[in-house]
Amino acid sequence: MKKFIIFLLTLTCVFTASVVAADTPSQLRFMAGPPGGNWFALGGALAELWSQKTIPTTSITGGAVANIINADKGKGDLGFSNTSMVAVAQKGGMAPFKDAVGNASILANLYTQYTYFIARKDFVEKNDIKSLDDLVARKIPTRFATLKTGTGSEFIVNGIFKSGFGVDYRETLKEWGGSVEYASYSGGADLIADNHLDVFAFSVGKVASIVMQIESQTDIVILGMEQNTLDKIGADYGTVTFTVDPGIYKSVTDTPVKVVGDYTCIVVRSDLDEQVVYDLCKTMYENQDTLAKAVVDMKELNPATAVPTAPIKSHPGAVKYWDEVAAK
Repeated sequence: MKKFIIFLLTLTCVFTASVVAADTPSQLRFMAGPPGGNWFALGGALAELWSQKTIPTTSITGGAVANIINADKGKGDLGFSNTSMVAVAQKGGMAPFKDAVGNASILANLYTQYTYFIARKDFVEKNDIKSLDDLVARKIPTRFATLKTGTGSEFIVNGIFKSGFGVDYRETLKEWGGSVEYASYSGGADLIADNHLDVFAFSVGKVASIVMQIESQTDIVILGMEQNTLDKIGADYGTVTFTVDPGIYKSVTDTPVKVVGDYTCIVVRSDLDEQVVYDLCKTMYENQDTLAKAVVDMKELNPATAVPTAPIKSHPGAVKYWDEVAAK
């Protein structure tokens, strides 16, 4: 009798597990971004599209760090983040992810993010600066600004200094006789144009109107980095090397500038049903033109780059779909 009861309990557990694994949620919670930004607009467009063609989806506000944590804990199903953040979160051991997340993976890399270090041209010429590496190696006093802490921009700027150069910019730049401020995109643009800053660093899309705005107000130089520095950062944060080619900005005239490259991505809880994730990817890609009307950067969505390189983990349902499309 005891063996029979154990058998029934085991059978019940197996059956329950199979039911849970095969369960399809009736509604999804998509974690976007704060009101007014691209993520907020695109989040609403995605939720509407998926609700019409795949599964009812509600868009809620969120943030790059919080969306990873909430996906991992099941407080949301999927949302926007940066691929570098997901890489650090999956690895753990670095703030703000001291402990590795086990239930958050990538649904897709959506569009590129370039990290620009914009320097006033008179500052560069006065100090004969060749690159960001040169500025750091020579400990040049710099009036510096980036976006506020907790943003994707500040996260990767902090990572660039820590991983690439072994310094904490928040303290080190002050020790060298410089200063550190936190500003919005428009606020930082005004500060550097008015000669209150020497360098303004932030992440944004490939062709950025904010860079063009600064160029229209003052002469600038986009500071590049050495390849070995970019490789160090990539090893820790999963970033890649992008080049800013001549012709995009008037400040880049002849030689391409190497910068840290990242992606805006969608992070998804790893235990979400594989077929659901496959269908979400399919609907999104087949309606790419519609989504690009909400945020033009969605034109960059490409099956060849939708799955980040190892060791960054992507959801199996996403890998299945993007591999199928890329092979056609």
